Amino acid sequence: MTPTIGVLALQGDVREHVHALESVGATAVGVRRASELDAVDALVIPGGESTTIDKLLRAFDLFEPIRTRLRDGMPAYGSCAGMILLADRVIGGIEGQQTLGGVDVTVRRNAFGRQVDSFETDLAIEGVEGSLHAVFIRAPWVEEVGPAARVVGRVESGPAAGRIVAVRQGPLLVTSFHPEVTGDTRVHQSFVQIVRESL
Repeated sequence: MTPTIGVLALQGDVREHVHALESVGATAVGVRRASELDAVDALVIPGGESTTIDKLLRAFDLFEPIRTRLRDGMPAYGSCAGMILLADRVIGGIEGQQTLGGVDVTVRRNAFGRQVDSFETDLAIEGVEGSLHAVFIRAPWVEEVGPAARVVGRVESGPAAGRIVAVRQGPLLVTSFHPEVTGDTRVHQSFVQIVRESL
């Protein structure tokens, strides 16, 4: 079974996510309108600027259709800004900022600091074999995890040691980091497996 996975194509690393998904056996397509969303089994929400993506989702009339699909059990993966958009609660958002929700977490926007504070580290992520090299760019972290969600990755060393950077809730997966920029497709492989199990 080859799942068709949409990549929200409003802003961010769309091409990189499409390439990573296709390299692990999925069919990947850009999603910019509701009719394209209707044709996919799952959705990836890439990094970018969460406040901008929020506004664009509403401008393209995608906010409610995506929210409805998520409530109906559509698998989704969000990296960086995508983590913020899939979180139920956000600290440090701008006035009027909304999230699609679905993951019972409180996320702190830009928690790791500005662009100059971007960093890389090795992590262990549940469901991913071996150590994973993770790239954090103006990344959020998870402050609180509700009972419905499960922590699947934390920063292991350095000033941010112990910070939660990967969470799963049912068919939803979120990471603070950008696996699409490293050429390591194991997170995408893990997500494609989640999608296959949901079909």
